[in-house]
Amino acid sequence: MIKQITTQQIRPGMYVHKLDCSWLDHPFARNSFLIKDMDDVRKLRGVKLSQILIDTEKGLDVDVRIATQASDPQPEETVVKEVKCPKDRQKRITVAEERQRAGAVKQEAERVITGIMADIKLGKRIDAERVSPVVEHMMGSVFRNEDALLGLTRIRQMDKYTFEHSVSVSVLLIAFAKQLGLEESTIRDLGIGGLLHDIGKMRVPDKILNKPGRLNDEEFAVIREHVNLGHGLVDGVETISATALEVVTQHHERIDGSGYPCKLHGDETGLYGKMAAVVDVYDAITSDRVYHKGQLPSVVLKRMMEWSGSHFDPKLVQHFIQCVGIYPVGSVVALESERLAIVIQSPEEGLLEPLVNIVYDLRKRRFITPRLLDLANQPEGEKDRILRLESAESYGIRPEVFMQ
Repeated sequence: MIKQITTQQIRPGMYVHKLDCSWLDHPFARNSFLIKDMDDVRKLRGVKLSQILIDTEKGLDVDVRIATQASDPQPEETVVKEVKCPKDRQKRITVAEERQRAGAVKQEAERVITGIMADIKLGKRIDAERVSPVVEHMMGSVFRNEDALLGLTRIRQMDKYTFEHSVSVSVLLIAFAKQLGLEESTIRDLGIGGLLHDIGKMRVPDKILNKPGRLNDEEFAVIREHVNLGHGLVDGVETISATALEVVTQHHERIDGSGYPCKLHGDETGLYGKMAAVVDVYDAITSDRVYHKGQLPSVVLKRMMEWSGSHFDPKLVQHFIQCVGIYPVGSVVALESERLAIVIQSPEEGLLEPLVNIVYDLRKRRFITPRLLDLANQPEGEKDRILRLESAESYGIRPEVFMQ
């Protein structure tokens, strides 16, 4: 039953049938949704509406009382305050064991998102039935050993940026959510949101989307519209959750209100939107694009720490660094022994001692027979360590060759 009530009557457990305003005028991903907690209540009361429609068949009615919701609890400082890294949902295997399956999963994901984006260009609707299975496969790979798929997503082709960026953001969100200990159903929804987060760009003219140079103000305004366009494409698909929609609509918001399209401040942006913002920026800046060279992950992570508190939630940035590591899989590192190595697997504990594959002698300026070295468990008498990250291109190194 649809019932009209005042905004002062709303409380957790009610289902909003429809907000009688544009989605740009409120901080929620949809115009119809379940009111989950008092934060949602406060946000609704901040919207300039005197009355609201609720659906009593999908949520609570006005005269139903829940004792535990009688008082207005104090909001938590941050959702990730008490998060602990979960135990693996299934036995962790080695990177070598997972890499072949991860490669097949990556190819499947790229094929699916390429097909979906092509359909959107032709005016077709999103086929959600194609999205869920590939996200399930990505989750399986990440749960077995996230380093295999994370390493492969760093291998990119500039002319396929939009497609590969979507896959990479999806994988990073899955790994990030796993590190935060979120529920599997939420992780799945975040993966779907990541895969579709830039779907609105398929409605942006190619001459702007693929421009090999800096955009002018008018062109950038057109690019910004991809969020609204993406919302319109995804919101009409019933099988795509509010969590996934939040990723699509909020991945360009910033906690200081400088983002777009809604200029949300602080906790007006949801947890999943904040996570997506961190992941999207990290992957974009570390990737080669038609108008700029990708920067080293260590440089990007340092910049993101500097932006914490203005652009990003500081605690989320810290958790993200723990997720990808200071030396992400696929990175080229210079060792104290004057050799170059490829990071193969992140360390079980800490951030500084990954498993590496030594491939290059800096003194002799030549490749050497590859040799695996676990910096956390080195042979007796060997005490090598990482000094810095290096550019693979500067030495003609193709990391993927040494990650087989």
